[in-house]
Amino acid sequence: MMQDERGDYAEPDERRHDTSAPPGPRTPAGRTGAVPPGAVPGYPPTIGNARLWTDTELAASIEHTLAHWDRASDLWLFGYGSLIWNPGLPTVESCRARVMGYHRGLYLWSQVNRGTPELPGLVLALDRGGCCPGIAFRLDGRNAMQHLQVLWRREMPMGSYRPAWLRCILDDGRDVRALAFVMRREAATYAGRVSDDVMRIVLARASGRYGTTRDYVARTVEALRANGIPDVALEKMLARCSGEGVRPATTAIVRGVTDAHSG
Repeated sequence: MMQDERGDYAEPDERRHDTSAPPGPRTPAGRTGAVPPGAVPGYPPTIGNARLWTDTELAASIEHTLAHWDRASDLWLFGYGSLIWNPGLPTVESCRARVMGYHRGLYLWSQVNRGTPELPGLVLALDRGGCCPGIAFRLDGRNAMQHLQVLWRREMPMGSYRPAWLRCILDDGRDVRALAFVMRREAATYAGRVSDDVMRIVLARASGRYGTTRDYVARTVEALRANGIPDVALEKMLARCSGEGVRPATTAIVRGVTDAHSG
């Protein structure tokens, strides 16, 4: 049995899930930048002492998460955001799936991948409560480790997520444990729910090393709809805050290796 996000070995239905809404945005910082401080309450946010993790910290996180893996058995990975349209690693199987007790939301400030320290972007995270549909990917255990190390650099640059083994129900009814990246509410980069005014600025202006927040959200919305698991709330937010609807879907479930673009 794999560890859950607390490092425990309880079955998923034994965990207590908090279905309350995430806290509101953090108090805006008095920093200079492209958006004058106070121009929109809540942006730019106060992020505090967020920093990039060292190679040692990344390695320790991987070892802790994979401590009970035999380095040979296949692994399942649950994608709910950019992993759906760009897993960035080879997979041997992919299918629709869902995890219970968590939902998807733009709860993580991104200062590197989809924004900067001066104009942070937002990316998706799993937070407590509800149910989240997504795509589950099966990785060949014989060569998974090298690809997981790359995945950690993509998803865990600041340690904002908690890698967790969650109960995952596949579309065909199989019940597996899948690796997923869950929001750490105690992280300095936790955004909570932001106002539409903040979201409009983020979608209009935030951009990082992998591109804009707006493109990240639009591509995720398209991929979810293409795979038959649309996120209506995310679609409505995108239309409301950017004036952009869902573009025609061009791909279904992503398979194989693609260029590394991340949330």
